[in-house]
Amino acid sequence: MSIEVAQPIPFKAEGPQPLMREIPPGEPYPVHALGPLLAAVGAVQDISQAPAAIAAQSALSIAALAVQGFADVEILGGGTAPCSLFCLTIAESGERKSTCDRLLMAGIRDHEAREAVTYREAFREYEVAAEIWQGKRKRLMADAAGADPGKALKAQAELQTLGPAPVEPLKLNITFQEPTIEGLFKFYQAGRPSVGLFTDEGGSFIGGHGMNTDNRLKTIAGYSSLWNGDKLTRMRAGDGTSDYPGRRLSMHVMVQPIIAHPFLADPLAAGQGFLARFLITDPPSAIGTRLRRGHDAGSRLNLDAFTARLAQILATPMPTGDTERELRPVTLPLSARARDLLWRFYEETELAQAQGGALEQIRSYGSKAAEQAARIAGVLTLWTDLDAREVAPEAMGWGTELARFYLGEARRLAESGAISEETNRAEMLRRWLLDSWP
Repeated sequence: MSIEVAQPIPFKAEGPQPLMREIPPGEPYPVHALGPLLAAVGAVQDISQAPAAIAAQSALSIAALAVQGFADVEILGGGTAPCSLFCLTIAESGERKSTCDRLLMAGIRDHEAREAVTYREAFREYEVAAEIWQGKRKRLMADAAGADPGKALKAQAELQTLGPAPVEPLKLNITFQEPTIEGLFKFYQAGRPSVGLFTDEGGSFIGGHGMNTDNRLKTIAGYSSLWNGDKLTRMRAGDGTSDYPGRRLSMHVMVQPIIAHPFLADPLAAGQGFLARFLITDPPSAIGTRLRRGHDAGSRLNLDAFTARLAQILATPMPTGDTERELRPVTLPLSARARDLLWRFYEETELAQAQGGALEQIRSYGSKAAEQAARIAGVLTLWTDLDAREVAPEAMGWGTELARFYLGEARRLAESGAISEETNRAEMLRRWLLDSWP
């Protein structure tokens, strides 16, 4: 009787196994939904050969900065929201983020340069007027407190008619790169009520003084209030309470993945709903494919048209109240069909937030999606016509399609935010071993 001996199973070596689930690539950016910004975005992509999403983020945030002071858009529930947008673009160094921003910001830079000359001249006149007023008031105060009764009475009467001190001319800066929330509040006291935070070095914003352990909560709360359009209140010992109604802020922060992912995982930023206020995208890299020489002749014309429209809006006086430092934007209503489109989008996102739904893990983003859609529609409407009477269905269609894209990006990137830097580096090493180890 023979006994069969089992043959040993040959050893099969396996390569290093993945340390985390592969994050799927995102959907292509729906550039056709940019409406009046489409030509400019196509021009910038053509000239820079950067990913379309980067150019789109720059154009959308710049358009929001330009129009946010003019009107608040109607949202569901009978309220309104500012036409302000917070955008966060995640891309490696070398993706030509700065190039996209520079091309589209040219109109703002030219406007700031012209206004700087006007401000310097107005400030010189203010200094002279203020010195004369202070000197006259000092002399009258001395006479009012003097021993001569007649002179004192005359001085008191003149003090009553002296009037208020000359007001410092409005500081006309439009954009900042990395202000602290305290610095921004201070600017709102004396400066333009509608500004933007634009930086292609987002690490200085995310890792700067305003976002350190001691200041993070205050900074997040302040920026969130500005996104909401709330009246800002600042209380300081010795200074009392200062209110800042009618202020607007739009934002575009461009940041590298190694900095963005810990920020996406920050429990305070996520738990406070701060991250959900951003339109976030992490487009596929274009590095290694940008081999085309030159660009289309029409691209420069389309970019010039965008710059001209931007200059036209910036030159238009914004609606203000008793002081030019306080905005009083009008309400931009939704047409009946636009409101119906927005309701349908709201229903779609609300149902998806239920247990087991596609948006269950990113409910904070889902709950703001309808408002984001209305804001985007409002921006695209006002960019076309500052005197528009309502948001048309076409604009709302663009708004909901873009908001749906950003929801997809938020869902896709939610998992990457939970990955530690150490695990991310280990995964990079694993890929290097597979691809490059001889």
